[in-house]
Amino acid sequence: QVQLVESGGGSVESGGSLTLSCTASPSFFQPYWMAWFREAPGKGREGVAVIGGGGILAYADSVKGRFTISQDKVKNTWLLQMTSLKPEDTAMYLCAATRTQWSYASLETHDYSLWGQGTGVTVSS
Repeated sequence: QVQLVESGGGSVESGGSLTLSCTASPSFFQPYWMAWFREAPGKGREGVAVIGGGGILAYADSVKGRFTISQDKVKNTWLLQMTSLKPEDTAMYLCAATRTQWSYASLETHDYSLWGQGTGVTVSS
């Protein structure tokens, strides 16, 4: 069974930085698209960043310029580097993947078939 596990969540002050990790197992699993989503109380699941084959990247407008998604192929891990964090970034962050080879980057929840359990991020004012 393929599994995604997130780590790196925690509490930071407004303006601070945090880096989240998503590790896939077994190691031979190679998704075509890997994305980060977040879910806050009272809000729906929001796509924040995606990376795919060919180096295609996409970000939600709310995080553009502050968040960076990348892949460490050696460790079979995907990272979400977050800077200039704001209280509204507080949420449970989940990684998601699909092997479907779309021709565009998607931040839609229904386009992903494999999900991690999430890691919490709290940004204080």
